[in-house]
Amino acid sequence: MATDTRTDGGQSLSARVRARFEGPNTIGNSNGFWVGFLVAVAALVAFPLVGNAEQFSLFLVLSLLGLSLSVVWGYTGVLSFGQVVFFGLGGYTFAVVSINFATPGGITAAVLAGVVGGGLGAAVLGYFMFYGGVRDVYVTIITLVATMVLHTFMAQTAGSEWTIGEAALGGFNGMPDIPLLKLGVGAASFQFMYNAIPVWVPGFGTVELDPFYYLALVLLVGTYLGLRALVNSDYGRAMVAVREDEDRTRMFGYNVKRIKLVVFILGGALAGLSGVLYAARNVFIDPTVFTLLFATLPVIWVSVGGRKSLLGAIIATIAIEYIRVTLGGELALVLLGALLLGTILFLPNGIVPWVHTQVRQNRPAPADAEGPETPDPTEASES
Repeated sequence: MATDTRTDGGQSLSARVRARFEGPNTIGNSNGFWVGFLVAVAALVAFPLVGNAEQFSLFLVLSLLGLSLSVVWGYTGVLSFGQVVFFGLGGYTFAVVSINFATPGGITAAVLAGVVGGGLGAAVLGYFMFYGGVRDVYVTIITLVATMVLHTFMAQTAGSEWTIGEAALGGFNGMPDIPLLKLGVGAASFQFMYNAIPVWVPGFGTVELDPFYYLALVLLVGTYLGLRALVNSDYGRAMVAVREDEDRTRMFGYNVKRIKLVVFILGGALAGLSGVLYAARNVFIDPTVFTLLFATLPVIWVSVGGRKSLLGAIIATIAIEYIRVTLGGELALVLLGALLLGTILFLPNGIVPWVHTQVRQNRPAPADAEGPETPDPTEASES
């Protein structure tokens, strides 16, 4: 009897842990998914042994930007065409603070300032939109206009009067003097840029690994799991309710404006983190982060991957950016346009939710089943 109690207790603990990351608002609530997830993470950990980790780190950084739009648009129904506003604010804030305080402690504070800068920008813009009664397509228009305004403004900051302390904004020339990324304080700090770590790997010998790549990977995986927990929580269900029917959600007593604002700020902070890592990786940032082309990319990533799918946002960002970097030029733009058009016309819910649905529908029924397989409510698709 005691043995059964211990077993039940162990299963209960395991169920409680998994329940935090599983639910009807995310794809992948099975043992097979989590095995595949661990295999994928392991493959990403080993990727620098066989691939270009420096280039791939950019894809991981931009995946955070894709996730920031996924949680805002896919789970709250707010199509923000201005996620690059908060991305750029995060990057520029990090650049200004780190140039003025180029010590490990100052650079660490600059990272936090960049994240706060992205979230604060979202808070200001979101407050006036949501508490000002702006809804639907008008939110999209305002966020797009904000992107264009910032691009125009930052392009005109080339003069010496646009210097904050030691940091010159530089206009179209950008800010090329961003210090290398170091986190920590004093001697207890570590440099993540241009500081390869020699590691002996069986079958490969001694290889030099890029610490920035692993920093971006850890932040991406942690953010993905954190957002899974959020969207499957009670608050996440309220977010989805706002997306599905604002008026009915308000009728049930939920503060719709506050929910939208909080999620918008979260998306802004995530975009700010992505901008910080982007500026730190390139040790440079310029107004091109506010261009219309760059503003369009997160919408394409999330649309193609599946706007109601966190996993789809990551996969589509990495795949599309790989294609864009590989092809380059106008051919890449034509292909992206065709991909977006085809997705909207034939797979409006996105590729990843469609693949997930096909896999579930074609899954063989248990041999001892007496009738049609009963769907598991925890395996509900995000679509």
